[in-house]
Amino acid sequence: MRDERLKKLADVLVNYATEVKAGDKVAISGEDCAIPFLKAVAKAAIQKGAYIEYYIDVPDIDKDLLCHGTQQQYAQPNQRFGACAASDVWISAWGSENVKTMQSVPAENMKQRRLANKENRKLYADRTASGALRWCGTQFPTNGDAQQAGMSLEEYEDFVYAAGYLYEENPVAKWKEIAQEQQKWVEYLNTKKELHILSVDTDIRVNIAGRTWINCCGKENFPDGEIFTSPVEDGINGYITFSYPAIINGHEFEQVHLKVEQGRIIEAVCKNPEQYADLLSYIDTDAGSRYFGEVAIGTNYGIQRHTKNILFDEKIGGSMHMAIGEAFQEAGGHNTSAIHWDMINDMTKAGKIYADGELFYENGKFLDEVCKK
Repeated sequence: MRDERLKKLADVLVNYATEVKAGDKVAISGEDCAIPFLKAVAKAAIQKGAYIEYYIDVPDIDKDLLCHGTQQQYAQPNQRFGACAASDVWISAWGSENVKTMQSVPAENMKQRRLANKENRKLYADRTASGALRWCGTQFPTNGDAQQAGMSLEEYEDFVYAAGYLYEENPVAKWKEIAQEQQKWVEYLNTKKELHILSVDTDIRVNIAGRTWINCCGKENFPDGEIFTSPVEDGINGYITFSYPAIINGHEFEQVHLKVEQGRIIEAVCKNPEQYADLLSYIDTDAGSRYFGEVAIGTNYGIQRHTKNILFDEKIGGSMHMAIGEAFQEAGGHNTSAIHWDMINDMTKAGKIYADGELFYENGKFLDEVCKK
C-alpha cells in the first residue's frame, strides 16, 4: 500500500528544502531498501523539470570490500559520493535493513576508507558552503532502523513522519514558523564570543567569536530543528561527558568523556575500557579529528526519545551536541577532516549554557526573557 506521507515528504524535499527548478541536475541516493523513497523523490523532481540521476548503495557489497579486499581496493574514493557532491541538488535517504552490517569491519580498514574520501568530503563542503550544491538528507523508515530505535516498523514510521510535522495540513508553513522562532536565538548568539556549557560531568568553554550561527529549519536535514556553528579551532577548553551513546558505523560508545585544551582533544575515554582502542581509531582519523567542527543546540521538541539515529538524536529538544572533525565553512569554520562525528548531551536535568557570562539556556529550554531585553 502506498504511504501518502512518503509522497508528502518527497514534495517537501523537492519544493521547500532544496527548491528544485527546471534544468537542475538532481542526484538521489539511498540504500537498496530505500527504493520507494528514490521513486517518490524522482517523480517529484521530474515534475519540476529536473534531470535526475540515482545512486543505490548495497551495504553487503561495501562490507565484503572492506573485509576481504586489499587496501588498494578499499582505499579508493567512493565514486557515488563524488558524483552526488558534483550535482546541483543532492537528496539523500538514510535507512538500512541492518544497521550492524559494518560492525565487524576492522577499524583500520574503515579509517582508510574515510581517508580515501577526504577529497570528496572537501568537494561536498566547498560546494554546500558556496551554495553551488543544495543538499538535504532525510530518513526512510526501515525495519533495521525501527529495531535499532526499539519500535515496530509502523511505530517508527509514525515517529519519523511526525518529527517532520508531515501530519500538518501545511508542513512547510510549520517549518517557516520554526525558522522564525529559531532566528531570534541565531541573531542573539551571532553577537557573542564565548559559550560556557555546564552539565553532568561537563564544564567546557567554547570560543565562537566571529563565527556564524546557522538556523536549521528543514533546508539541509529533514526533519530538522537545531542551531549550530563551527567553533574557533583552538578556542575550546575544559571537559565534556556525552550522556547519550556516541554511535558511528554500528559501534556504540557510552559516556564518551573528552578533555580539551586549546581546542585539541588530549584525553578520550568511554564507559567500557575494552572500547578505548576503537574510540581512538576514530578520534585519530587524521590531524583534524582531534579538533571540533561543530557546537549546536537541539530544538525539535517533537523528538523526545533517543533512537540511535543521529538525524533525530542531534535534534532532540533539550539537548546540545558537539562534533569532532570537519567544520562548516558557511559558519566560518576552518577545521578539515575525513570525519564529522556528532556526540550528544542531555541538558534537561542540570544543563546551563552561558553566552559571554549571561545565562540564556537552562534545563533544556531557552530563556525567552533574555531575548526580550
